Amino acid sequence: MIAKLHRAGADAFRINMSHGAHADKIPLIEAIRALEKPTGRPTTILFDLQGPKLRVGRFAEPPVMLKTGETFILDRDPTPGDAVRVQLPHPEIFQALTEGARLLLDDGKLTLRVTKVGTDRIETRIEVGGPLSNNKGLNVPDVVVPLAALTEKDRADLSFALEQGADWIALSFVQRPEDVAEARRLIGGKAALLVKIEKPSAIDRLDEILELADAAMVARGDLGVELPPERVPPLQKRIIETARRLGKPVVVATQMLESMIQAPTPTRAEVSDVATAIYDGADAIMLSAESAAGAWPEESVAMMDRIAVSVEADPGYAARIHFTETLPDATTADALSAAAQGIVETVSASGICCFTISGSTARRIARERPSVPLLVMTPRQVTARRLGLLWGAHAVRTRDVASFEEMVAKSKRMVLRHGIGKSGDRVVLMAGVPFGTPGSTNVLHVVRLTGDELKNYTGPEGG
Repeated sequence: MIAKLHRAGADAFRINMSHGAHADKIPLIEAIRALEKPTGRPTTILFDLQGPKLRVGRFAEPPVMLKTGETFILDRDPTPGDAVRVQLPHPEIFQALTEGARLLLDDGKLTLRVTKVGTDRIETRIEVGGPLSNNKGLNVPDVVVPLAALTEKDRADLSFALEQGADWIALSFVQRPEDVAEARRLIGGKAALLVKIEKPSAIDRLDEILELADAAMVARGDLGVELPPERVPPLQKRIIETARRLGKPVVVATQMLESMIQAPTPTRAEVSDVATAIYDGADAIMLSAESAAGAWPEESVAMMDRIAVSVEADPGYAARIHFTETLPDATTADALSAAAQGIVETVSASGICCFTISGSTARRIARERPSVPLLVMTPRQVTARRLGLLWGAHAVRTRDVASFEEMVAKSKRMVLRHGIGKSGDRVVLMAGVPFGTPGSTNVLHVVRLTGDELKNYTGPEGG
């Protein structure tokens, strides 16, 4: 099935650490990595850490019915609760809450308003009632909860993910830049870090958080619980715009093709939702239950792929995607990346080809959202795999080059081999001299393909 999803259009695979044991993940990882040999393409694996889960305690006779307008108590007494009170086993919340704050229960189905806070007792008024059963989730949208984004479980899961060669780590429950800094310290450069923007407090410090991260995810599920639903679409655009401006990949996730969990085709509203994320300039669009537990996983991926192809074929797509202004930084690499798009349009090039060690050149080019494919060549497997989340990038692991002439020859061969161009086409090349030095992008070169590059080449296939 993983191979089928890959053929249907999946570029990256998310492993959700909220479910299952570590041993259960190893066959999944092996199956994903096994795709690399027959396809000749790197695979990308994102490990999604669970983060802190706030929950109420248990009830003597669940479910209980909370009635709108009545009082409900949250305390630290472990005695099973009833319709009047229940345990809240998170002392940090007692310290953080203030009078007037909202508490949301069971994915936002029930709403409580805090009327009084003590050291071991929180009194609330029930604003939206309903049934409540054991261990249901609690959201605290109006305050920054003094909890670290990484629990002990997350730390164990992170160690496992790094041992398994994770390409990306997704950090949940991000509230402040310090959460990102702590995760980066623990990762130690062994994987790239994606922050899930799912807490209102993260929106308040969005630029600071994204400056420290390698990528962002618009986690619309939790955002839609903690905020009114109508606020999520503008925030989606703001997060995408901020990430693009900073040159960080951005993923849009949650309920994108929700009806395809059970149905072979999506609703027209869902198709429009996916298309909107693409028009906004998202680097990646993500399926969750549709491909993890649904009845139509392959069809869901294929539908996502068809929507993306259709949107990008729209004559108005280029104008819409460039609504977001991505001004180049005052660096040679940024100046060349911005110029590459203009050259592509002027000479009608079929593609852009870049050499990179760290992936930074590819990220700078992708930030400009060029109108042609981007072939990324790198000698580092870890770099090739991480680029699976990057907009428009087709990453290939190759042997390194030692000279400008070798770089040009190899680029022309790889462009032909991977279908980026054909005989007679022009291609824009970008690299850094001296070769093998990360962050030294300083060459922009235009070549014309003759079609003879592969005929005369007798070296190894990977070259």
